[in-house]
Amino acid sequence: MRALQIAATGMAAQQMRVEVISNNLANMNTTGYNARRAEFADLHYQQIARPGTINAADGTVLPTGVQLGLGVRPTAVSMILSQGALSATGGDLDVAIEGEGYLEVTLPNGNAAYTRDGGLKRTGDGLIVTSDGFPVVPDITIPRDARSISINAEGEIYGYFTDRVEPELLGQFTLSGFTNPRGLEAIGNNLFLETSASGPSIVTEPGQDGLGVLRQGYLEDSSVDPVKEVTDLIEAQRGYELNSKVITAADQMLSSMVQIR
Repeated sequence: MRALQIAATGMAAQQMRVEVISNNLANMNTTGYNARRAEFADLHYQQIARPGTINAADGTVLPTGVQLGLGVRPTAVSMILSQGALSATGGDLDVAIEGEGYLEVTLPNGNAAYTRDGGLKRTGDGLIVTSDGFPVVPDITIPRDARSISINAEGEIYGYFTDRVEPELLGQFTLSGFTNPRGLEAIGNNLFLETSASGPSIVTEPGQDGLGVLRQGYLEDSSVDPVKEVTDLIEAQRGYELNSKVITAADQMLSSMVQIR
């Protein structure tokens, strides 16, 4: 009774799909979050009669054969690379990336990580960091006597001082791009790590090499569409129920076979 195992793989697949959807809904208000999608493929097939097999002495060939599928398996949980809406915050250090690209930060172990969360802060020494305290690359320090700052679309940071008329250039943000952003490894806290699947980072100024520009005073909203996620959730739930009915039907068939005398 292969139906038991086949339906079990279907239930496991729909369960994973529900888990991905629930994570999307949980992050519907997470800054810069990209929705994920579970992807599946059919398992291998048991070849009862292969297509093209000679079926008779006169050379007659089976046109289709008999191939019994053995279920479904997960292949990927891919990131949907779509731009989230930009929400105005008015914060001097709130920067949204309009277009492709990631801000590079330095982890405590010295490794590089990447994020689209532009809700930046500054330390007591004036160093620009993320909300978790990771320094943004390149290191940029805002002097304590700076009255205000401005960040243009190219990532240049200017400081305004009480005793000066002209602003002072304090530094410039860079953006990192990847050949395959879906290959980045998510580690939580809105951070990603470079992998062999993503390819090496391509660091350049905002607006160059196809990367986006920065918008000061804005943050990128999550790209999760709640209506679509709820619709997918209902579909996954129905798929789970249908596979469970297959198991019930297979169990009843086995019971009937056992009761035969």
